[in-house]
Amino acid sequence: MTNPGEGRPGAAGADADALGAELRAAVRGSVDFGTTARALHTMDASNYRRVPLGVVAPRDADDVAAVLAVCRSHGVPVVARGGGTSIAGQATGTGVVLDFTRFMNGLVSLDPEARTAVVRPGLVLDRLQEAAAPHGLRFGPDPSTHARCTLGGMIGNNACGSHSVAWGTTADQVRELSVLTARGEALTLGRDGKGAPAGLRTLAEGGAALLRTAYPDLPRCISGYALDALLPENGADVARSFCGSEGTLGILTEAVVDLVEVPPARALAVLGYPDESAAAEAAAGLLPWRPGTVEGMAADLLPSTAGLPRGGAWLFVETGGASAAQARARAEAVVRAADALDAAVVTDPAAQRALWRLREDAAGTATRTPDGREAWPGWEDCAVPPARLGPYLRDFRRLLSEHGLRGTPYGHFGDGCIHVRIDFDLLSPPGVARFRRFSEELAALVVSYGGSLSGEHGDGQARAELLPVMYGPDLVALFERAKGIWDPDDLLNPGMLVRPAPLDSGLRFAVLPREPVEVAFGYPEDGGDFSAAVRRCVGVAKCRTAEVSGGGVMCPSFRATGEEEHSTRGRARLLHEMLAGEVVTDGWRSTEVRDALDLCLSCKGCRSDCPVGVDMATYKAEFLHHHYAGRRRPAAHYAMGWLPLWLRAVARTRTAAAVNALAALPPAAALARRLGGLAPERPLPRLARETFTRWWGRRGRREGAGARTHAWTGAPAGAPIVPPAGARVVLWPDTFTEHLSPSVGRAAVRVLEAAGLRVLLPPTARNRRAPLPARHGRVCCGLTYVSTGQLDRARAVQRRTLDLMEPVLASGLPVVVLEPSCAAALRTDLPELLHDDPRAARLAAAVVTFAEALERYAPDWTPPAVDAPAVGQTHCHQHAVLGDAADRRVRAAAGLTGELSGGCCGLAGNFGFEKGHYEVSSACAEEHLLPAVRSAPGDAVLLADGFSCRTQLEHLAGRRARHLAEVLAERLGDGGGVGLTDRGGDGSGD
Repeated sequence: MTNPGEGRPGAAGADADALGAELRAAVRGSVDFGTTARALHTMDASNYRRVPLGVVAPRDADDVAAVLAVCRSHGVPVVARGGGTSIAGQATGTGVVLDFTRFMNGLVSLDPEARTAVVRPGLVLDRLQEAAAPHGLRFGPDPSTHARCTLGGMIGNNACGSHSVAWGTTADQVRELSVLTARGEALTLGRDGKGAPAGLRTLAEGGAALLRTAYPDLPRCISGYALDALLPENGADVARSFCGSEGTLGILTEAVVDLVEVPPARALAVLGYPDESAAAEAAAGLLPWRPGTVEGMAADLLPSTAGLPRGGAWLFVETGGASAAQARARAEAVVRAADALDAAVVTDPAAQRALWRLREDAAGTATRTPDGREAWPGWEDCAVPPARLGPYLRDFRRLLSEHGLRGTPYGHFGDGCIHVRIDFDLLSPPGVARFRRFSEELAALVVSYGGSLSGEHGDGQARAELLPVMYGPDLVALFERAKGIWDPDDLLNPGMLVRPAPLDSGLRFAVLPREPVEVAFGYPEDGGDFSAAVRRCVGVAKCRTAEVSGGGVMCPSFRATGEEEHSTRGRARLLHEMLAGEVVTDGWRSTEVRDALDLCLSCKGCRSDCPVGVDMATYKAEFLHHHYAGRRRPAAHYAMGWLPLWLRAVARTRTAAAVNALAALPPAAALARRLGGLAPERPLPRLARETFTRWWGRRGRREGAGARTHAWTGAPAGAPIVPPAGARVVLWPDTFTEHLSPSVGRAAVRVLEAAGLRVLLPPTARNRRAPLPARHGRVCCGLTYVSTGQLDRARAVQRRTLDLMEPVLASGLPVVVLEPSCAAALRTDLPELLHDDPRAARLAAAVVTFAEALERYAPDWTPPAVDAPAVGQTHCHQHAVLGDAADRRVRAAAGLTGELSGGCCGLAGNFGFEKGHYEVSSACAEEHLLPAVRSAPGDAVLLADGFSCRTQLEHLAGRRARHLAEVLAERLGDGGGVGLTDRGGDGSGD
């Protein structure tokens, strides 16, 4: 069967240049037929892929009408798109994609008295919730993608969310819809037949008997067209009938929606059950208590079950009340009524939010089975009557087993709607054939339980082909007639709902290379396959949120620009298309991919915050490695990437004072920035007059402790070292501590020694017994080479480091790394780049942060009392790779109160120093860090363990932040020669 829209003049055969030119002349919004725009919109969050001709972001309804007129004259399909989080493929198309998120994204008005809002289709749900919250109101439906899904998309799919047991579906909240038909007719849809196009009421009257009997009786029937809403006993509601039509009937331009009152207080009853079937059987029995939610999920979806009641599956049952006591009493009543294995009532709002984040992230975490296999949507939201959910789940599990498949059900148990992603093999013909067989058998199973193929996400391409199984041929024929009334030219989103494309055609994986791509990193979680790593992005778009919560980071560049190509998802899409080679045709040499990655800060936030663990920092380094292979690189790659070399040269020649003096002269500094490809807005870093290791040696000589200067002298590589009495730690002299902030290293030595630890430094080239090439340098994590994609050089540096570190590794001593970005590089980049060298994993395992060292190796030591509020930022690499739990505990023990901000400082190593990045870098800092610093009390301690974060604060706020080691060392009393001030007059400052 041919995919509708493919091969027709309006799609692949259209003259894209002529179409684009005509659209640019007709609309005031943006028109983009370029490679990047097309590549970014080939996919949504489904298994499907379609290549559009171009993308238009209309400014208003007149623009939409103009687009429809031009596309109609060319016979080109039009697809409406919101956040692009659709699961069934309905937000992709081969013609022109309408992107409503750029301009038509506003809240027109909000009437608290009438409890209504007028919204544009591109408005993100959370923006509406924020506007309604001060009035004690909200929009009822709340999908897990609430931070990025749009009202237009919710209306198109008739979205629901976790509170649908209380407030219903989106269709239940719609009053009026302003739409344009494919032929440009403006209609206002409402009750009593308002706005119905000619012939629609006659169709409903003629099919009334069928419409009264063919729809299943359940709260989540989303499949097909809601033609039963046109019946007189249902209010002849044309607006409701339009909901869930997936952009196939008309284009929404404005909506009037109802708002609901929010209970002043909420409580959460968490009920534990042996498995999800037991939880499902219990869910329907809790509905008489009129809860706000009855959500279910099993243990294999959770990273940890700590803090949850005993069980293998849980129901989250939310109750509301006029007071906290009333909400809690209602939750306790639910617990008493539930036949649960164990239960807990949670009233603390922060604890509730943490639990709900687990549930919301399931949309991403479910894309991997517990053993790491890929799992895909397509059959992830079927719904059955809630009372029959338990038996259905058992039969569903049996069907999975018969096909050798696995999946973890979760979702809206109170509504009988189950989400599940299944480990289909969608890469091989036999796997795709099994996908089809399973789909057909599951459709029959759902129907046998009186269910709906879709209970929330719509049919799209994933299920529309099987609608005759659910509704029969007569009602499906009625759907086709309705489509013909609304859209007689089949212009709007063809291939969806009626005359659908086959469910196993147009799969997005089919275009990817079948053989592994030769890469530098090991990609251990993806079997060494770069294509599999790129496939991790399934499009749930958590990276497209307008703000981060809970100390998150991802994705700062998107929040700064609002552009899809600067989101983690957008970059992953471009890499996918680069591998496919159809839209992005230059492979690793692609300028489109390069430009999109240019504003990636390599913050690694996506590594932890993305529900599926996309690691764009690694992908960027990989791309740059290939992109510039055998070619001249940007000047900044040499200036910043080779920073360790330049700084060591200055240290060897003892010319730091001269370099600082030149950097203070504006003409010399401007020339250096221009030659180095650096941002003209940035001051050049000031170099330390004495490096950390030189201070270390001088201190050892002064104290008469020759062993201090080089603890490893005389120890052959690999020889075991007998630890003396007392714990020993190896302090890593990273490039930033060594040359730019030695005060941090001096402070760390003082604190570690005060805690009773013996501090050693790694071997250096002075160890003449070390084998070659260890004699030729100091240890280095290779961070600056990795971040600029100079991976061959990074590996050479890292191998030399491993040679030097062999006696340390043999000793089993911990390696304390003060700079979070260097610690993260050693923990992750090192073993992933040198995946063939077992020493890399051993060194990665030995790395600890400053706070971890104190907590693990000096557990009885009490930090000095600081007793002050703290403000600043957790380094993004620490958040993403290292974790900051130990830091929090050490700060608390020292009396440092308050939370450090999330997000990214924006400097991010070389990123903020590179020419063309200053504006985005500053915008990132303005998101969280700078406002937190400005609003801090006067006695607050400004903390930032990362050199980049401290530098950004100095540049943009004129404030000096300090490493935690510096703050603690200062409170130990007399510096004792440690030299804690940065620019002291003793000649030993920075």
